Amino acid sequence: MSNLNAKIIKTEEQYLEYFDEVHLLITKAPKLGSSDSDRLELLSVLIEDYEKQKYPVEAPDPIDAILFRMNEKGLKQADLVPYFGTRSRVSEILARKRPLTVPMIRALAVGLGISADTLVGLDDIGPSERKDNIEWSKFPIKEMVARGWVDSVTRAKKSVEEIVEGFIAGMGLKDAGVAFRRTLSGDAPTPTTKYALYAWLARVIQKTRDLDSALPKYIKESVGEDLIKKLVQLSRFEDGPKRAVELLNTYGIAVVFEPQLKGTMLDGAALKDLNGRPIIALTLRYDRLDNFWFTIVHELVHVWKHIDDVDEAILDDLDHSTDEKREVEANRIARDAFIPRSLWKRTDAYLKPSKDSIASLAKELKIHPAIVAGRVRKEIGNYNQFSDLIGQGLVRNQFYDL
Repeated sequence: MSNLNAKIIKTEEQYLEYFDEVHLLITKAPKLGSSDSDRLELLSVLIEDYEKQKYPVEAPDPIDAILFRMNEKGLKQADLVPYFGTRSRVSEILARKRPLTVPMIRALAVGLGISADTLVGLDDIGPSERKDNIEWSKFPIKEMVARGWVDSVTRAKKSVEEIVEGFIAGMGLKDAGVAFRRTLSGDAPTPTTKYALYAWLARVIQKTRDLDSALPKYIKESVGEDLIKKLVQLSRFEDGPKRAVELLNTYGIAVVFEPQLKGTMLDGAALKDLNGRPIIALTLRYDRLDNFWFTIVHELVHVWKHIDDVDEAILDDLDHSTDEKREVEANRIARDAFIPRSLWKRTDAYLKPSKDSIASLAKELKIHPAIVAGRVRKEIGNYNQFSDLIGQGLVRNQFYDL
């Protein structure tokens, strides 16, 4: 497509078309000055302009402001106890069940640097008010019907609101406002993808509940470095992805697969169901061994270190670079679990990358060569190199329901 064909975005369909094209261009890693690079820059400007016009920045909700600052600083709910008094009070306030008091507002303004004007006047927001704020038309109903999530006959007889509420009821949540109170963090959420991601999460939770009775009780203390090492060691086997899912299941961690919805850039997610069951959800959008292994370990780190309650879901676009504290930590631990940084830059795979040096390092570390090849491709910024080593098309076929 010629650069001259790009036009100012006027419709959601045009926006999604450009959004998907940007995704494809990013994966090609075009060289600066090339036609693809110029088009990527142009489309990015057009998309940003459209988002600014259609989704203007509004004054932050007090709870959203607190959650944003927690995410920014890498804080957990326990870190807010000095401001609120007790753990239970922290939970109640973040769940909008209790208002902020003047001393709390003063403490947050000083301790977290949140404007008092933003924090003043916080009242309980009941379910009906949350429900009224939901823009039902933004749910991807057509795609939900096409995937069989909701029945097409039902769609003809009911409004979008009724369909989505029925879908949410399948999660065991009676109120849609409660369902959409979950905070979406990580690299994947954007204003335009929020509703698609909520629908995707609902489907993930439905799938988890189909598995729940077959899984043992989750014990948080059993998850850590040892489990990550066990997971990494499975990568050398041809059926490693299948073994990885079975291993995590034995620890009470549900692993489910659901392709991303159109317009979203999503590799995986980490969250908990209402009963405390941790969930790792994968889209397999690339169906490559290197992507599968990095993503599943990255999400396991989130389960281990970052998901403490049921009010948050971390959604990851692992093509996106970030300096957010939790994402940086998950990236580092996942990367070092396969190839320790103390070793990597002294290896021939790094210094003189070739099929032989990649295979040799993989054999030494007892991991799949696809992981080493993927590391090389990312660090040199050339995703056309060693494309025959990354295990393209070798993941989905291990899972019969995909």
